[in-house]
Amino acid sequence: MNEQQRKQQSQIRTEQANVDRIKKTSSEDMIAKYFQQEYEPQSPDIKQARKRKREDVQFHYDFSIPEDMEKIGHGKKFLIRTYGCQMNEHDTEVMAGILSEMGYESTTVTEEADIILLNTCAIRENAENKVFGEIGHLKPLKLENPDLIIGVCGCMSQEESVVDRILQKHQHIDLIFGTHNIHRLPHLVKEALFGKEMIVEVWSKEGDIIENLPKARKGKIKAWVNIMYGCDKFCTYCIVPMTRGKERSRRPKDIIQEVRHLVAQGYQEVTLLGQNVNAYGKDFEDIEYGLGDLMNDIHKIDIPRVRFTTSHPRDFDDRLIEVLAQGGNLLDHIHLPVQSGSSEILKKMNRKYTREEYLELVRKIRIAMPNATLTTDIIVGFPNETEEQFEETMTLVEEVGFEAAYTFIYSPREGTPAARKKDDVPEEVKKQRLYRLNELVNKQSAASMKDYAGKKVKVLVEGESKKDPEVLAGYTEKNKLVNFKGPKSSIGKIVEVEITETKTWSLNGVMVENTVEVN
Repeated sequence: MNEQQRKQQSQIRTEQANVDRIKKTSSEDMIAKYFQQEYEPQSPDIKQARKRKREDVQFHYDFSIPEDMEKIGHGKKFLIRTYGCQMNEHDTEVMAGILSEMGYESTTVTEEADIILLNTCAIRENAENKVFGEIGHLKPLKLENPDLIIGVCGCMSQEESVVDRILQKHQHIDLIFGTHNIHRLPHLVKEALFGKEMIVEVWSKEGDIIENLPKARKGKIKAWVNIMYGCDKFCTYCIVPMTRGKERSRRPKDIIQEVRHLVAQGYQEVTLLGQNVNAYGKDFEDIEYGLGDLMNDIHKIDIPRVRFTTSHPRDFDDRLIEVLAQGGNLLDHIHLPVQSGSSEILKKMNRKYTREEYLELVRKIRIAMPNATLTTDIIVGFPNETEEQFEETMTLVEEVGFEAAYTFIYSPREGTPAARKKDDVPEEVKKQRLYRLNELVNKQSAASMKDYAGKKVKVLVEGESKKDPEVLAGYTEKNKLVNFKGPKSSIGKIVEVEITETKTWSLNGVMVENTVEVN
């Protein structure tokens, strides 16, 4: 199919989707949402987000910058600060792409920016505190430059308490928008530029899937590819289902087309993204097609490396294991968050699996991929966690042999069931548990690294080391950081490196001559 045919087909799909939408939309909703001429504030409603109903998701292929906003940023600059997960990083790429098409240029210097956006994370209290600290630091800049637009977006914006706090205490903020209406950024910037009031547009009902949003990706080596949005798991500690909405999967052909486009641009690695990536395709009603099927199709594409994140053990099925076992460009580094090793705590977390079921999944993965590297996420200090329950987590970490783990002390989030639980575990006890867990994880990581001593590994070179510009850095297929000396011409390529020194979290080596792969 050539480009002209693809555009015609996209237009037909969009027109049909719009017809279907109109048939299902009441006249009141139509007027309120699509033909509203004057700006009306839309604040988040966490109760409405929690009570969401499953509705048909519409796909749009007709995004464009309004004509009157195409050059509005000419001669101006933007800065986006990103907090949180890979999904936020990818959202930042989209916002940067939109602003670039509006004529703005990117900058890393705060004082140069005409627009500053804080793309926020709501997972933990510490992340929220950092954002409010930054909001405070930006106030003097706003006083010096009243034309500066400061916006808060991302998951924090979907929380009522956050928006209320900004409205009451941070009047220098110009713009608040959520995770579902990023595609409306040109309209929101226009309102912020020419309006007199703070702009608040946060949809508690998630939006549709907008397929042709521009992206300003970082570099030309590794790329995020979003394959779905939202989460339906409702873990009791997590606010994401309310901030990101219900699970909505992109169509396979659109994902595959995006990956092929990245290959044509020279990218060496893609990571398929989803809040719960294993649930991909479960919302399709017209086809049976899951993550295993998608990975199998991408396996046939000529790109050296394919990863995916983040997994939920409940949805990690046999089909996916079967496909991953093919190897090739499907890497056998699997991030599989367990959160706790205690079945009782897992039940309180509403994780919908037991310790035994998790270990059985690990066993299946090990049988199919004996050399697979497993990493995980773990929360300690969940409300009323006993010493015995914590010890169950410790023994599970040892039994699985995780080579790395993101570990956290439980952080209560307003609006979640867990936040209403009384907790009798002293903070000092939680800190000690985290310390002991980290000691174990560090020990296992260091031991796994020692296995690489004297071996040759394939490294995708990403650039100069952060600590030494004379040293290059990149990652192995199993996501191990490698530092080595080599020519700058190897950046963006996969080279062979012989490991000379192992550390807890990284490897040092020497590049093997004449091993640069041409892909």
